[in-house]
Amino acid sequence: MDNELAQSPLRRRCHVHQPPNEEPMPMKDFRDKEVLITGSASGIGRETALAFAEAGARLWLADVDETGNQETARLVRDKGTTGHPLHCNVADETSVRAMAEEVHGEIEALDVLMNNAGVGTAGRFLDTTLENWRRTLDINLMGVVHGCHAFLPNMVARGEGGHVINTASAAGYYAAPDIPVYAASKFAVQGFTEALRADMAQHSIGVTAICPGIIDTPIVAKSVMEGKMSEGDRQSKIVDFYHKRNYTPAQVAQAILKAVRHNVAVQPVSPEAWGLYVAKRLTPGVLGRLSRSELPFLK
Repeated sequence: MDNELAQSPLRRRCHVHQPPNEEPMPMKDFRDKEVLITGSASGIGRETALAFAEAGARLWLADVDETGNQETARLVRDKGTTGHPLHCNVADETSVRAMAEEVHGEIEALDVLMNNAGVGTAGRFLDTTLENWRRTLDINLMGVVHGCHAFLPNMVARGEGGHVINTASAAGYYAAPDIPVYAASKFAVQGFTEALRADMAQHSIGVTAICPGIIDTPIVAKSVMEGKMSEGDRQSKIVDFYHKRNYTPAQVAQAILKAVRHNVAVQPVSPEAWGLYVAKRLTPGVLGRLSRSELPFLK
């Protein structure tokens, strides 16, 4: 077993440098750091790119939405730094690998990798389709795995540490009955991130799970709704609620940079995300009973 692991392609790519066995040093200064963000064409991805740009980082921007991504790149450049737009479908291993080859043709390794691309979906389990299960898991979970698999070997081999940010969700520790597919994908990201953090500590690479709550981004309007969730004006009601809630992706971006600076393991973002995080641990039974009630803005 040990010999098989030693001979694996991923392990061989990491074999250039024998890293120190120590806890990662938090990354306090982002000036001239190489940062790649997936899902950068809008929402949390765009605002995090702008926050890193303001802090002096150099940005690599990956998305399937070329028009939106070009606009993000322009906004990043307006901050006085570099912004390289990259077309990438994170669900496709070949696409991610090609992107990594392009990036590594210019730089040795990333300093910060943010696996942020994701999709939303809602619908009770009996209404969900296997096609939607596969699509959501391919993007939300395997997109994170593909990003780590493509970029971490170079970060490890360089031997200078770094940081990985995986966008999970408050749905990564609290699963409402209307989001079994989405919650499963985010629980998986949360578990993967926890394991990866323990693994990468020996390489001085920090790993953080970002868990936003109700954030006003385009994800809800673009979400796949199944069963009763697709009926009438339910989706527009959710979109309106998110708008009225008005917790912005720019606020999430600031929380992300702070989490990296302090090498935080799990970072809930927004009051409800924090409330669910605490309640899940202190009163899981009560939270479970409350989850059976329909959300008031859907009635």
